Amino acid sequence: MTTTTLAALVPLLPFLGAVAGLALGRTAPGFVRPLAILPTLTAAVLAVIVAVRQGGGRAIDAATQLTPTGSVPIDLALHLDGFAVLVAVLVGLVATCVQLYSTAYLRDDARYPSYAALVSLFTSAMLLVVYSGDLMVLLVGWEVMGICSYFLVGHYWETPEARAASLKAFLVTKLGDVPFLIGLFALAADTGSFRITKILAAVTNGGLDHPTLIALLLLAGVAGKSAQFPLHTWLPDAMAGPTPVSALIHAATMVAAGIYFVARMLPVFAASGAALTVLAVMAAVTMIGSGLAALAQDDIKRVLAYSTIGQLGYMSGALAVADRGAAVFHLISHGAFKAVLFLAAGVVIHAAGTNSLAAMSRMGGLARRIPDAYWTMTVALLALAAIPPFAGFFSKEAVLVAAEHTALGDRTVAPAAAGWTILIAGLLAAVLTAAYATRLWLLAFRGRGAELPDHGKQPLAMTSVLWILAVPTIAFGLTGGAIGDWFDGHALTPSLTTAVLSTGVGLVGGLVTYGAWRHTTALAARTPIGAVAAHPGAEPALVEAEAMTSHTAAYGTIADAPDPADPGRLLLGPLHRHAVTGFHLDALYTAVFVRPVQGAARLVRFLDRTVVDTYVNGSGAVTRLLGTAVRRAQTGNVQTYLSALLAGSLVLAIAAVVFANVNAGS
Repeated sequence: MTTTTLAALVPLLPFLGAVAGLALGRTAPGFVRPLAILPTLTAAVLAVIVAVRQGGGRAIDAATQLTPTGSVPIDLALHLDGFAVLVAVLVGLVATCVQLYSTAYLRDDARYPSYAALVSLFTSAMLLVVYSGDLMVLLVGWEVMGICSYFLVGHYWETPEARAASLKAFLVTKLGDVPFLIGLFALAADTGSFRITKILAAVTNGGLDHPTLIALLLLAGVAGKSAQFPLHTWLPDAMAGPTPVSALIHAATMVAAGIYFVARMLPVFAASGAALTVLAVMAAVTMIGSGLAALAQDDIKRVLAYSTIGQLGYMSGALAVADRGAAVFHLISHGAFKAVLFLAAGVVIHAAGTNSLAAMSRMGGLARRIPDAYWTMTVALLALAAIPPFAGFFSKEAVLVAAEHTALGDRTVAPAAAGWTILIAGLLAAVLTAAYATRLWLLAFRGRGAELPDHGKQPLAMTSVLWILAVPTIAFGLTGGAIGDWFDGHALTPSLTTAVLSTGVGLVGGLVTYGAWRHTTALAARTPIGAVAAHPGAEPALVEAEAMTSHTAAYGTIADAPDPADPGRLLLGPLHRHAVTGFHLDALYTAVFVRPVQGAARLVRFLDRTVVDTYVNGSGAVTRLLGTAVRRAQTGNVQTYLSALLAGSLVLAIAAVVFANVNAGS
């Protein structure tokens, strides 16, 4: 079987699994779990075979015309380069682990068949984005992911948090998709094709007439899909969905799609220095702002959500200095350790009966009860904090090295200002990342207090995937020197300067947080805290849903807890109340956009009901009155009709005589 045939099967198999799962979900529920796991697992294996065959060499292209359009054709095309085949392996691996994990996490969920089918469809859509060689086909996968995220984030639709989060995720990403679609059409109009290879060839030959405009339009869609400032606000709220969904969205799909798109189309963005500068500023604000917000969150999943936003900022920063190798390297590395973090967080929430770090800090023995989650999460947090020799250290170093080379003028594709912006912001974000990673670990696993009822041994389906994903978390970074061929042949090894700086500032951030925790931990014993809804016999998904509800009921918000023993509150000081709300961006958007739109909608409703309906109803009333008057004349009496006819004729005759005399006299 040819490589292109195998590649075509990779997105097709999860799609077929989704269709079969939906069709058989009610009539043959015993087939739902195999149909969720086996197609995705097979697709992952085929993705590995495709990657081995491609071998980091020359890109493999295959295409057939999908439909004649009369102008710019749309092709069903594959484009398999080193970036595509490696990202597809990541997507397949994480999606398989998520499906396996979900069989235990949602074991008694009545909506599991539709959930599993949506996860398979989500996976298929992302794989279509990764392998597609035509922008219109890529757009199909791009939009299907948006629809799937709406349903998956809103899986617990009984809770107001999930309903609001799913709608917010859909609307915010669609807000970015409108200029994104315009940018795609403008790009095709300038280059005469939707095929990625032809577009890049035209850009190389100077065939792009409006590079800055097109790049900025495309960046709007990327900011929405990959949760970059200022369209990042949907991602923390999306934590209202089940934990496996969070792992899938944050690690290997959706948010990775925007970064992957820019990496694939980087020459388009590199044609405009202004666009790269805008991307650099966007990435810098995202990295620092999300790090501060993560340090203030009480919900363990919201900490990880803001962490994802910040790590995506690193990837955007690498693209801003025109190094797509570093960006995709960090994308793959981050996908592995962030999947571990989210899936382990699901185990922690199940065991603790709460998603509140403040509540966990008052529990004893949590690490001992869930050793698999404890050790794998520890490893993943070390990778997140970029501590050597874990994967996050090497991939983050690749980003900082790229920024350093641009800042010092060793590379001139991007402006030097973009390099300095990313380098400085990246080092500041490294401090914040180490700080919130340390805070999460201390509050979750070093709590002091009474132990809650034991939920028993965690299901093997949930713990086994943690160790599977821990392998690339530990080892993937060490392969950087050997897989350069898959990354345009660029070296991905750290430099001494940035390695010492980033590791040093990271250690400082961790140690300062530890010192703050030691200072505040005595307050934890004196300050009771609520928001615990532990049910030892309940399935993990039910525990998570009740934990979110109890957190909001206890504290009034999902993000914060009035905990004086929180080291993040001490470190941030007066900035804490702003950071915990995401610096009030939601309130700003509500005041600037939501309320004016709602006001305009109320005005339109008033005009429609009061003005337009008045005229419509009035014309109907007049017609009814005329009909009533005419109906009264219809008596059915012939004598009456003849009398009316003669009277009318007499009136007309008299009028004619009078009119004639008037004309004769004049």
